[in-house]
Amino acid sequence: MAWLQLKLLSQADQAEHLSELLTDVGAVSVTFLDAADQPLFEPLPGETPLWDNTLVIGLFTADVGTEDLIGQLQQLWGTTPLPSYRWEGLEDQDWERVWLEHFKPMPFGKGLWIVPSGYTPPDPDAVNIHLDPGLAFGTGTHPTTAMCLRWLDRHPPQNKQVIDYGCGSGILAVAAAKLGAENVLATDIDPQALLATNDNAKQNTVTDKIQTFLSPAMPDVSVDLLLANILAGPLQQLAIHFARYTKTGGELVLAGLLEEQASDLMQHYSQWFAIDIDQQVEQWICLHGTRLDTPACETIQA
Repeated sequence: MAWLQLKLLSQADQAEHLSELLTDVGAVSVTFLDAADQPLFEPLPGETPLWDNTLVIGLFTADVGTEDLIGQLQQLWGTTPLPSYRWEGLEDQDWERVWLEHFKPMPFGKGLWIVPSGYTPPDPDAVNIHLDPGLAFGTGTHPTTAMCLRWLDRHPPQNKQVIDYGCGSGILAVAAAKLGAENVLATDIDPQALLATNDNAKQNTVTDKIQTFLSPAMPDVSVDLLLANILAGPLQQLAIHFARYTKTGGELVLAGLLEEQASDLMQHYSQWFAIDIDQQVEQWICLHGTRLDTPACETIQA
């Protein structure tokens, strides 16, 4: 079946209403896209932030009467003109095949692979993580995740206690477990991430090594390695917590920050960690730190 997409350029405060109206006039689905390359930072639970300039895209069957539909939409919208819009055709495709063409087995370092369903591991003797994209972030395709995976490949956490903070799909937790970690605590603010992490742990037969927690329910533990692939803002705010979670001499791997954010973040973390840049891919930075023998208390300057 062929499809038509109606794309409307709206302001953030119009997008939800437009979505409802598109559904009312028969849209099969409605999607929001960024129209101006504006970053959105990690939302709190229950928040759905939108871009200042948002493309609202309604999907319709190809036989829809476009002029009549625009007339209905305008009537529901009111007396002011509809936001700028255009129709585009969408060729029918085998979407599973298209996905498989774009997400193939990927190596990270010398002995670690991410292998999606439907593929035979290219290197059966490697540590192969079986993973499919889901609703949670983390497939290994983004530079920040890739840098963390390469760090783990170079430094397998054999018999270590590990935290994956902001676990998303659980890709780093699973990698740490399959690379020999004794146990991994995976935490996130999004319950969907914990579901994805548990599913991927089961798929990779490491459920005995991974425990999941919503971030506010994280136990008071002290670990050998803390991994956090999130964003610079939360990394800044969580520094003192990460210092408490990490044993003296333990290691810290931070990703999700941009080159221009690295200096300030490193200065902040230097209160508790000997920290430096480990890798850089394009504008993305991965930091590595070693926990100093300094107290993590509120009296230290934040």
